[in-house]
Amino acid sequence: MASKANRPELIVHGKRLDGRALDELRPLKIEASVLKNADGSAYLEWGRNKVLAAVYGPMETQPKHMADPTRAIIKCRYAMAPFSSLEEHGRTGPNRRATEISKVTREVFENVVMLNEFPGSMINIFIEILQSDGGTRAAGITAASVALASAGIHMRDLVYAVSIGKVGEHLILDLNMLEDNYSDSDMPMAISPRNDNVLLLQMDGEYTKEELHKAMEMAKEAGKTISKIQKDALKHVYKKVAEKYESE
Repeated sequence: MASKANRPELIVHGKRLDGRALDELRPLKIEASVLKNADGSAYLEWGRNKVLAAVYGPMETQPKHMADPTRAIIKCRYAMAPFSSLEEHGRTGPNRRATEISKVTREVFENVVMLNEFPGSMINIFIEILQSDGGTRAAGITAASVALASAGIHMRDLVYAVSIGKVGEHLILDLNMLEDNYSDSDMPMAISPRNDNVLLLQMDGEYTKEELHKAMEMAKEAGKTISKIQKDALKHVYKKVAEKYESE
């Protein structure tokens, strides 16, 4: 996080600088099955974030010695385009942050994908951040979940992710980049909505027990909206397919 010495006032008269309430999500739009050459895909716009997720598989494991005869393995690559933000401008190839996000994202989906149905195979997940404005790991997980579903890969649930931050005594939902840089704390979470299992929780900063409980409730309440948008994106694809067959 950036130094607090010259931190802008992030909350003014109970509102954030972008006009949102403390517990308000940024506008979210998801479109499923956007890439013809991928087995599953999704495009997401979340505030100013623009994210593309693609899934390939199940397929033969490469290299072959990594294959597990009892279950599938998941590989995940999260990457920010060099033009995605001023902070990332000019960078190419993986960096430590991208490697870490790739790892935790893979671990999220290892808990929901029914890997035992695809023994000896591999599932590749690619997440490309085309434009960044804070909360990209949450956006990437949310998009990848839709991409996996659009690939027809069996999962126990459709995972969503969102971040909760802290500014002074206030908890705020879905941080943008300015808030991410200057907030006192930031906590991205990935949740399985069917049973509210927390599949990812990373904390930068400190929270009291009461604040942690309230943050969890804020995330789960926001998840109702996020989950509906995910499901609607998938339903739209199936509806178009059904209409095509009916017209023929």
